[in-house]
Amino acid sequence: MSAFVSAIIVAAGGSTRMGSSDSKQFIALSGKTVIERTLTTFQHCGLIKEIVVVCREQDCERIREIAGKNAFSKVSAVVKGGDSRAHSVKNGISAANPRAEYYAIHDGARPLVTVEEIERVVEAAFDTGAATLGTTVTDTIKIVNGYDVIERTPLRSQLRAVQTPQVFETELYAFAIDNAGDSLEGFTDDCSLIEKMGGEVKVVKGSKENIKLTTPFDILIAESIIHARGEDK
Repeated sequence: MSAFVSAIIVAAGGSTRMGSSDSKQFIALSGKTVIERTLTTFQHCGLIKEIVVVCREQDCERIREIAGKNAFSKVSAVVKGGDSRAHSVKNGISAANPRAEYYAIHDGARPLVTVEEIERVVEAAFDTGAATLGTTVTDTIKIVNGYDVIERTPLRSQLRAVQTPQVFETELYAFAIDNAGDSLEGFTDDCSLIEKMGGEVKVVKGSKENIKLTTPFDILIAESIIHARGEDK
């Protein structure tokens, strides 16, 4: 019997860069909303025992209706987000089952993650205590100063574009939150919490298809990926 893994789906962000007053969780992608596609994948992953959705207060009832209509039986709670991403995650964890041994924290706006990717990163966390999906970087990255003048060029072989899910042993993550103290709201990435306390996070190979929907252009890319996968039928 595998460990109890609670998925915390963070869907509480605004849609400013998407140019929409409605939440991007309800944007239709080839016939299904963003949040439906995200929840479907986690519902189908055997390693995930429950799903907690964290969203804007005005979106809670709508997401509950979507979960009920689609028989997402693993959705155990839909809760209001906080003033920052870190506080939203904290709210989600507070609603998770006390039996949870691992938290799989995922951006609701990454609806193209696959069951196989979730399984890989969860299994890595079983071995290491902390793991995240990530991809290699193909562009040359420059570090600039406050005047946009290049200061140095990091080795591309050491760079990773980090994605979600990011999976952590529950006691480790709880300790990391406590260690962050008043600076918690400044963290936009859960791995950074572990890094700050001196912990190590394993980067597991992800896919460049696991994009985060931020702008209207991302919607076009996402629909192309869905079509290429044959998931628009």
